Parts: sequence; structure tokens; C-alpha cells
Amino acid sequence: MNLDPNLDRRARLLSYPAVLRGGFRPFFFLGSLWAVIVVCLWVAAMTGSVTLPTAFDPLAWHRHEMLYGYLGAVIAGFLLTAIPNWTGRLPIAGGRLAALVSLWVAARLAMLFSARTGVALAFVLDVGFLLVLAGSCAREVLVARNRNVPVVGAALLLGLAAAVDHLEALGILATDGVGWRSGFALVLILITLIGGRIIPSFTRNWLAKQGRTIGVPNQPSGYDFVTIAVTAAALAFWAFGTGTNITATLLLLAGAMQVVRMARWKGQLTLPEPLVFVLHLAYAWLPIGLGLLGLSLLVPTQPASAALHALAAGAMASMTLAVMTRATLGHTGRELHANAGTTLIYLLVTLGAALRVSAAWLPFDYLMLIKASGALWGGAFLLFLLQFGPMLLGPRPDGRP
Repeated sequence: MNLDPNLDRRARLLSYPAVLRGGFRPFFFLGSLWAVIVVCLWVAAMTGSVTLPTAFDPLAWHRHEMLYGYLGAVIAGFLLTAIPNWTGRLPIAGGRLAALVSLWVAARLAMLFSARTGVALAFVLDVGFLLVLAGSCAREVLVARNRNVPVVGAALLLGLAAAVDHLEALGILATDGVGWRSGFALVLILITLIGGRIIPSFTRNWLAKQGRTIGVPNQPSGYDFVTIAVTAAALAFWAFGTGTNITATLLLLAGAMQVVRMARWKGQLTLPEPLVFVLHLAYAWLPIGLGLLGLSLLVPTQPASAALHALAAGAMASMTLAVMTRATLGHTGRELHANAGTTLIYLLVTLGAALRVSAAWLPFDYLMLIKASGALWGGAFLLFLLQFGPMLLGPRPDGRP
């Protein structure tokens, strides 16, 4: 009789196909693939090359699929991988994971072909995926009596925001963009919370390995908590369209406070290791985007699209790629080091975001710049698939689950 639960756990996980041994594997791979597909279809729709078979306006579809499709997959991969570490329980794997992935895939297809299959099916599958994800994660956390319930609750709130976005698109709710703005704000708040936890920690650990123990980032302090609160308030005011001047002031204040917060993390010291430095680079898009968003509310000539793309193509995409590359290396038994290919991923997504944000001000053809930024940005995700896809789909080199 085997009395070692760890051996039994390993045997169970090894009995599954490699891709179904951890949530990060299918969701990071499929989410990145979907990001490439969505960007290609969106650029083609903008240029008139294709007519999307969706019942949604092309812009609304693009926005929804990047927010609730791509980011929904990344959040699922992150939660399903983090929760076993938080709780000590077995990960959701095998058939249960396959069912969850299938629901996500069905939701993406239903959204894309909703003009033919109907908006009701798209609503049920799309919102259903996020609610099932929230329920599955909540069960794991509550059974273990873990303290990370609020993070899991973000999946539930994202599902509710997606539902509002659907109802607005159908004309049932006349809340003028609250659905996508609230989901957008929620993801940025998650970046503020989780980024503020992992960036100084990973930076401190890396610096310690280099023999530096003085002048390293400290644990979160009262200033961090105030910055998080101001940022959350600013984004909530913006999401629900409350008081333009008040919202703009809060956004500008939040951006300035985030700059000071970042300076305390000593990101410049990590430049020799792109795997760590990219976390600081990705987070830098947050105060840039908050500042631009605040200015767009005060200055009519300041395009809001620049701010939104600084936050989406910049902060969200860069941070998710930074987390996905690091998590994939760590959870598949590889060395935590960015090689030339990984560094190129970070460079492409950063250049793509920078070009998209500055497109409105550059003295070149706007549509040409959109295509170029889309090529750079999509190239980052394509390179991620080529380099990290085999790690995500195949077994660990050390034979562990």
C-alpha cells in the first residue's frame, strides 16, 4: 500500500497528457494564439479586407475578445496555477481542465460567429466560462480556508462586467460602455495589486543572488496601500463616468503616485536580466496610461485612444507576456533566465505598444502605423507561441508533473 500522498499525486498528474497537467499550459498557449488571431482579424476588418461574421460591431468585438477572451484565458491560467501553491491542493487538471478549456474555446467561436449562431449562445458561453472559472477557483480556496478569496473574486467580477458588455451591445442596458470600462479597470487594478506583490519580491530575490542586500526594494508599506486605493478610486470613477474633472484629477494623481511607487522598486538595477527588468518596463505603462487618460478628459485634443492603448497594448499585454514567460519557465523546470528569443518578445511588444500609442501624433499615414504596430505586437505573441509552445504542450525535461 502506498502511504505517500505525494507519490499518488505525481502518478495522477503524470497519467494526464502534458498539456492538461496545469492550467497555465492550455490557457497561456490558446490565449496567445487567440491574441494573434484577433489582431489579424481586426486589422483586416479595419482595412476592409474582411467582414467579420460577428453580430457585434467590429470594434466592440475586438475590444471584448482582447479583454474577456485573451485576458480571460491568461487570468484563468494564472489562477489555476497559483491556487495549488496557495492551498496545497491538487491542481485542476485532466478532464476538469479539458472541460474548462473547451468552454473557453466554444465561447470564442460563438462570439466570432454570433451573426450566424445567435447572440444568446455567445452570451451564455462567454459569461458562463468566467462564472464557471470563478466557481471552480472559489471552491478550491474556500475548502482550503485560504486568504486569497478576493483575488479569486476578480474572476466573478470580470464575468459580471462581461455580462454588462453583452447587454449593452444588445441594447438592453443603456449604460454607455460601463461593461468594457469596468472590466478594463478591474484588470488594471489586478495589475496594481499583483504587480505590487511580485515585482519588488522578484527584484529583491534577483538582487540577493547578485550579492546585493543593501538598497533593495522593501516590503509593501502604507504608501503602497494608499497608491492602490487612489488608483482603484480613479479607475472606478472613470469606469462609471463620474465627474470629468474629479476623475481626471484622480487619474493624474494616481499616475504620479505610481511613478513614485515604481522608483522605490529599483528597476534600473535589474537591467542585466530582462526576465526581471521587463516586469518594471511593463508596469511603467500603467502610470503613463493613467496620466494620458487623465489628460484626455481635460484636453479635447488629447486622444483617449492613446491612453487606452498605453494601458491595454502596453501595460496589460507586456505584463501578461512577462508573467507567462516567467511562469512557463519556472513551472516546466527551466532556468529562470531570458534568452535572446525571450528578450525579443519583450522588445516587440514594447515597440508595438509605443508605435500604437504615438500613432495619432506621428507625421505618417495613420493606417500604415496601425498595421505596423499590429505586426510588431502580434509578432511578440507569435514568437511566444513558437518559443514557449513546446514547453507548454510537452512534458517537463525532468519527468516531473
